[in-house]
Amino acid sequence: MASKKIGGKSGGGDSSILAKIVNSDIVSQGRSVACDAVYVSKKLLKSTGKAAWIAGTTFLILIVPLIIEMDREQQFSELELQQASLLGAPPSAGAQK
Repeated sequence: MASKKIGGKSGGGDSSILAKIVNSDIVSQGRSVACDAVYVSKKLLKSTGKAAWIAGTTFLILIVPLIIEMDREQQFSELELQQASLLGAPPSAGAQK
């Protein structure tokens, strides 16, 4: 059976060149920088998610009850107008907006 040569003229020479490249200082520095970038990106995404959660929760806690209260006031005003019209009283000046 014939042996396969993978890339190049001398089979053993390619792996040593590849090993030299992989083990070189610039490749290890690049790998270190890439790992640091991934670490910082993960922390940034995590803190951004926390900030979004806090903002959304704050909105729900502070704003939604105000909206519900305004809706109740609107419903109460409409109910007063309906009752007034059923009783035959003329609508008030504030209700004719």
